Amino acid sequence: MKSKKRIVLAYSGGLDTSIILKWLQENYKAEVICYTADIGQEIDKKKIISNAKKLGVKNIVIKDLKNTFIKDYVFPMLRGHAVYEGVYLLGTSIARPLIAKDQIKVAKKYKAYAVSHGSTGKGNDQVRFELGYHYFGPKIKIIAPWRIWKLKSRTDLINYAKKNKISVPKDKKGAPPFSVDDNLFHTSTEGKVLENPKNSAPELIFQRTVSPEKAPNKPTFISISFRNGDPIEVNGKKFTPAKLLEKLNQLAGKNGIGRVDLVENRFLGIKSRGVYETPGGTLLIHAHRSIESVTLDKETMHKKENIMSRYAELIYNGYWYSKERFKLQKIVDLKKNKVNGTVKLKLYKGNITIISRQTKSSAYSLKKVSFEENKTFNKSNVEKFINFHKKKLRS
Repeated sequence: MKSKKRIVLAYSGGLDTSIILKWLQENYKAEVICYTADIGQEIDKKKIISNAKKLGVKNIVIKDLKNTFIKDYVFPMLRGHAVYEGVYLLGTSIARPLIAKDQIKVAKKYKAYAVSHGSTGKGNDQVRFELGYHYFGPKIKIIAPWRIWKLKSRTDLINYAKKNKISVPKDKKGAPPFSVDDNLFHTSTEGKVLENPKNSAPELIFQRTVSPEKAPNKPTFISISFRNGDPIEVNGKKFTPAKLLEKLNQLAGKNGIGRVDLVENRFLGIKSRGVYETPGGTLLIHAHRSIESVTLDKETMHKKENIMSRYAELIYNGYWYSKERFKLQKIVDLKKNKVNGTVKLKLYKGNITIISRQTKSSAYSLKKVSFEENKTFNKSNVEKFINFHKKKLRS
């Protein structure tokens, strides 16, 4: 007897991916394997398993990838100070390459002929997922239901769910809900009133941060210690990568830090408005830039600064596994072994202030910079320096 074809679906356990699951079963006559990557999002494992089993799924794979996500994806990105269009810390963008890689790994394990995802036909995530699929499983078929099925509206989805006895939560029966994506690094919210950029973001959408107005009236002081460019301690205590970010999320969130409201340019050419919360990540990028300022030389810092925009754009567009991103990462990490020390921060009502930087690095010289000491810096050479450069004004 010929074995049944298999498809591995990126599955959240919610309404949309449950509809996709049923649709795949109906239209491809295949066994669907449900795959969930736990990268720190709000997750109900019992619900995922229960909803999948109701639809006849036998193989349900839930992988805890939180430490891998932070250590191998978020930290390298933060070392590059990647910020898209000046404000976005790429919380959704950086998660998709890991999910795609691990989903293909599961597909190969089960000898599946195809993988599927629930990204919409207008968004960036379909590109990010599929570029990852192509990189790790170029011979594996990709099924993107939102680009090919005949379900065109929320009403169509609800009717399909009812027809196939898929439970519909009360909050899904009316108008389209906010679109929310979350992981350990961030939460993003889009849709509904946010679609019109003239509307202010309602306070109810914020999940990780209090408003600066409601933050404590006293500042919070914290220290973050770095080794080889990565954070390893908070307030003198060592943490795993995932626990460290979790701790910083709590500290920043209660002080109203990490909110961003932006209109961004999607890879597909559409402008979209979203609200992002990246509390711990906001602290880390400030602290990392600060510790680099006293540990790296000017040339290395400026090389990194010059590539930051392109590096961020590659991540945003889904090119994490591209040759160009790998090449830029080498520049980012050229002297990361020198980035060691501790930064002290003051957190107060949405603001971050650098209080101190401590390092054993010799890149910053007290003797050279001091107004009281002139022996180690030959000022007579400055005139020669200026004369050399003034010639370039007309060259």
